[in-house]
Amino acid sequence: MDSYLVLKLLHILSAVVLAGTGTGIAFFMFMASRSSNTEAIAVTASHVVLADWLFTAPAVVVQFITGVLLMMKLGFSFTSPWFLVVISLFVFIGACWIPVVVIQYKLKQLADASRGRGEVTPEFKRLMRWWTLLGIPAFTAILVIFVLMVFKPLPLA
Repeated sequence: MDSYLVLKLLHILSAVVLAGTGTGIAFFMFMASRSSNTEAIAVTASHVVLADWLFTAPAVVVQFITGVLLMMKLGFSFTSPWFLVVISLFVFIGACWIPVVVIQYKLKQLADASRGRGEVTPEFKRLMRWWTLLGIPAFTAILVIFVLMVFKPLPLA
């Protein structure tokens, strides 16, 4: 089997996992937090933390490795405008995602502490706003990378 096609398949699959899991995590966490059901919020927060480590983190690693290998295989320049924009967006997404992961752990702890009380704390609500505010530009950047991957509107050399 052609190594280029295997790399491309792995790159596409990891992009699907990254975007799909990110969207799912965001939807379920956001909806649970709006439910005012502290039990549902706590369970969802626990699952969100787990899903990020099982799916998102490995997908990010696979994305980076397969992206670099594809660049080398295709002979694209690591100093091209296209690559510099893509890698900048990748770093930007990571800069948003790392605090999101830290926030998720705090949200999980606060949600667990809120079980049975009937409401989450103001601290939970504040952190949830930050979690959402960091997620929106990160997800937008993922969409921009998809556009750059498909259309390659910038020079590759």
